[in-house]
Amino acid sequence: MKKKKFTSPIKKKLLLILQAGLAMSLTPSPRTHGYILKELGKEWQKVNRDYLKRIIQEFRYEKLIDWQEKSDGAIRLTLTKLGKQYALEYKIDEMEIKNPTVWDGKWRMVIFDIPERKRKARNALRNKLKELGFRELQKSVFVHPYPCQNEIEFIVEFFNIRPYVRYGEIMNLTNEEDLKLHFNLT
Repeated sequence: MKKKKFTSPIKKKLLLILQAGLAMSLTPSPRTHGYILKELGKEWQKVNRDYLKRIIQEFRYEKLIDWQEKSDGAIRLTLTKLGKQYALEYKIDEMEIKNPTVWDGKWRMVIFDIPERKRKARNALRNKLKELGFRELQKSVFVHPYPCQNEIEFIVEFFNIRPYVRYGEIMNLTNEEDLKLHFNLT
C-alpha cells in the first residue's frame, strides 16, 4: 500500500497526540507519564474540537485508528499498525529530507521573520533547518535543493509559527554555483 502524505499539519499533530497515548500505555514510569501528559496538553489545546471530530472520522475511514465504544459511552481510540507508521514518519527528531536521484533544478527556500517574543521558536526553526541540511543564505533565509514542503509545513505547525514563515520554490537563483557545489549538484 502506498503511503499517503498528509497535507494538513493538524492531522499530523493529531497522529502524534494519539501516538503519545500509545507511548503512555507502554511506559510504566509515572515520571514519563507526567512528561508525556505535559507535552500532550500543550498540543491538545491547539486543536479545534469540531475539526478534530471530522479528522477522527477520516482516520477511521483510512484505517489509521480503531474506534471502540464502551458500555458507559466512553470512546477508545487506538492507532492501527498503519497509523503508527504514519505517526513515526512525522517525528520531528527523526525527520529527514529525501534526496531524489535526479535534481529537478528547483531551489526550496524558507524565509522567516519571527518576533523576538518567539525567540525560542525562531532558534529552534533555524537549528532544525540546519540539521535537515538547509544552507543559510542570511539569518532568516535558508535554501535546499530537494522537495520538502510537507516537512516544512509540519515544522512550522510544530513550533506554532505559521504567520511568520514562508516557503517557496524558485527556478532561478543568482550566484547559485556555490550552492550547487555545497549540495554536490555539479
